[in-house]
Amino acid sequence: MTGSRRRTLVTTALALLAAVAPLTSSSSSSAATPSTPAAAEAADELDLTKARAQWIDRDTVAWDLPDAAATTHEVVYAPDGRLTARAGKLSGEGRHIRLSRAEGGLTDAQREKYPHLKEYAAFTVDPRDRDQIRRALTGQVIAVRKDADGKPLTATGVQTQGVLDDLYSAAATKADLGPRFHHGRTSLAVWAPTAQSVTLELGGETVPMRRDDASGVWSVSGPKAWAGTSYRYAVKVWAPSVRKVVTNKVTDPYSTALTADSARSLAVDLGDPKLAPAGWERLRKPKATPLRDAQIQELHIRDFSVADRTSRHPGEYRAFTDTASDGMKHLRKLARAGTSYVHLLPAFDFGTVPERAGARSRPDCDLKAFAPDSDEQQACVAETAAKDGYNWGYDPVHYSVPEGGYASDPDGTRRTVEFRQMVQGLNGAGLRTVMDVVYNHTVASGQADKSVLDKIVPGYYQRLLADGTVATSTCCANTAPENAMMGKLVVDSLVTWAKEYKIDGFRFDLMGHHPKANILAVRKALDALTPGKDGVDGKKIILYGEGWNFGEVADDARFVQATQKNMAGTGIATFSDRARDAVRGGGPFDGDPGVQGFASGLYTDPNSSKSNGTSAEQKARLLHYQDLLKVGLTGNLASYTFTDSAGRRVKGSQVDYNGAPAGYAAAPGDALSYADAHDNESLYDALAFKLPADTKPADRARMQVLAMATATLAQGPSLSQAGSDLLRSKSLDRNSYDSGDWFNAIHWSCRDGNGFGRGLPPAADNKDKWTFAKPLLASSALTPGCREIDGASAAYRDLVRLRATEPAFSLKTAAEVQSRLSFPLSGTTAETPGVVTMRLGDLVVVFNATPDTRTQRVPALADTAYRLHPVQAEGADATVRQASYERKSGTFSVPARTVAVFERR
Repeated sequence: MTGSRRRTLVTTALALLAAVAPLTSSSSSSAATPSTPAAAEAADELDLTKARAQWIDRDTVAWDLPDAAATTHEVVYAPDGRLTARAGKLSGEGRHIRLSRAEGGLTDAQREKYPHLKEYAAFTVDPRDRDQIRRALTGQVIAVRKDADGKPLTATGVQTQGVLDDLYSAAATKADLGPRFHHGRTSLAVWAPTAQSVTLELGGETVPMRRDDASGVWSVSGPKAWAGTSYRYAVKVWAPSVRKVVTNKVTDPYSTALTADSARSLAVDLGDPKLAPAGWERLRKPKATPLRDAQIQELHIRDFSVADRTSRHPGEYRAFTDTASDGMKHLRKLARAGTSYVHLLPAFDFGTVPERAGARSRPDCDLKAFAPDSDEQQACVAETAAKDGYNWGYDPVHYSVPEGGYASDPDGTRRTVEFRQMVQGLNGAGLRTVMDVVYNHTVASGQADKSVLDKIVPGYYQRLLADGTVATSTCCANTAPENAMMGKLVVDSLVTWAKEYKIDGFRFDLMGHHPKANILAVRKALDALTPGKDGVDGKKIILYGEGWNFGEVADDARFVQATQKNMAGTGIATFSDRARDAVRGGGPFDGDPGVQGFASGLYTDPNSSKSNGTSAEQKARLLHYQDLLKVGLTGNLASYTFTDSAGRRVKGSQVDYNGAPAGYAAAPGDALSYADAHDNESLYDALAFKLPADTKPADRARMQVLAMATATLAQGPSLSQAGSDLLRSKSLDRNSYDSGDWFNAIHWSCRDGNGFGRGLPPAADNKDKWTFAKPLLASSALTPGCREIDGASAAYRDLVRLRATEPAFSLKTAAEVQSRLSFPLSGTTAETPGVVTMRLGDLVVVFNATPDTRTQRVPALADTAYRLHPVQAEGADATVRQASYERKSGTFSVPARTVAVFERR
């Protein structure tokens, strides 16, 4: 990451600051190969392609260097970006900023802010050189270590995120960015503190922009006629990814509208009445449901309607206005039962689908003609996957503009109008709307075509590793919301969706890659929105996300993360994987998908997989899974105390989940329960792998409902993948993000099947499981009919209705849960493997996952009158109506593969 000596500078200090100095003499600029091992080693240290030094504030550069008294250090910068290292030599001319090593390294405050740099050496910027810093940051910046003779020993690029925040964020975070419309004028502003120049290309003209030195914001104001016009910025800036000064033609990160395929931004006022569909200003929303009571359907916009023959707008936002379609009828049924929110997979502008319908490809084969276990379907789908109309959408380009691929016309503002119509349609069906948001990464970085943020302030918005490369632990180019202006973009974007699109909740993808402080800032900004001022009540907007702990930020390595344990008590929920894995069995990445769990037959209905172990091992694991399930039913409370299956008195936090505490929540609502979501196999497909191969469709349907019940009847919110109540299958595809409509579409009519047996799933993510999948897909025993599909859906709605109408499922505090919820048979000889009995106030809930009728005798309830809850007694499931209670002994009898809820008379 040798020359002979540095050229002598003029002798006065003032001249030293102003002079332009070459890094090497003319004799040292040759490309000669180092002749000694020592020279070769030194050459390896002169690497300007990396950025191992970090300029963390205006006073300090942090650099992972050894302590060497006989060396000097400096920052060298070149506005023209022509500093190079070749064959162990540094060349090019630059200005120098002197550094002195700080004794003791970073200060305590600096170590707290940058814990991952705590062992780095600290170098203080010479006070005489500080007036050069802002100029230095507009060009190439390197750090150089020299020996006593002035010979460069080490040289590297410099990361500048910290110093940019120190210099500019106080003013920049208060700036209004993007298009603004006031008093008949149109204004545009972009934050580009490292740019050497920024001009506006609007319509057919080029307009210079003015830089504000305090904030680093470039802005320009023009006539009202600019409104609705396409534009982009021309940003002249040093680009580390290509190591030269470039002029990037780039769209606005704060765009409010776009032309097709994100080619240009549009200067659009979202408050323009022309963009409001009829009734928008008077929109009446369904009553807000608190997060702890939220029952959520996770739904992909295209999946919802693309295969629905009754929809007039298949695959579009407008499909949610088709009130007579099968899909909308089904959503209304769920809403009447008690489902409160529809969670939409990403609907902001993303970069992996051609937005114009005419530019898309379709599989060029008769997919229906192939055998249910054939590899032909996936091969045909794969050929057009990159150019078809399908992707989950976790590939952000512009965070605050609706995706154009779901609009009738992507080239303008129809996407704005139609997105709003979608919200209206869902609200009219009795459902509030959650958006899945992905601020943790972008689809591209550097100079890539779809890079936006990194073309405007290179090296700032993306999270960089120790060597200056972009972190990709989230799958793509990670962003850095710990940096002030990325954090601001997150907050500003979410406020835009809340105010301008009346979104009722947000689900954060990989929320653990955000600082906790950033998510709390979002909460604060939303809470400040009021109906009178903003048209929405921000305090009723719900927030939840994936609190997974991994990657370069894991274990709070760079900041306090928004992870499961850290978000407890904030009122912002995290997905809980504890009960999910216990219910399904194993984990999402098992090599053998046949590992069973509570709702897939472990011990009580074993399959042929050797991965499940001996009968004794299965029993022990099942009882532990039941402990995990019990913790899940409490809302994953850390403090909840109960007797575990081994007879020990434990707290939820003392129950083991793969080496971590099972219980982490402080109150109901901190953890979100689920049995399946878009990631990994759908619940039906997981059960297809795990239940014995000869399990009948009717029994598979019952196990599906039972598995969903473990989330639905838990304290706190729960989520279900749309269509799971209809036994939705993706033909065993574990990662269908780009698997097209063939594998992903929801089939609302049972006559169209449930999606199972549509061929082997795409090879890219599933081929290692094909040997398990092929015999299953070929088996007619796994294909449900209308009786199973419609029966499962009706039984699930009964459970949702029961959950929504019984206050006992909506306890507000950990203390209430502790006093009102118990597991009376846990840890006793009466605990039955495969059965969990929960007492909840005046209710008793029995989850019988076994293939036989089971009795559960609770001596403490002897002589107490109970009956099957009226919702089930009068409901759709004939089997659950066979459940009974014997008062004298306090014994509940529940049919096989059934969850039964009893109420005290």
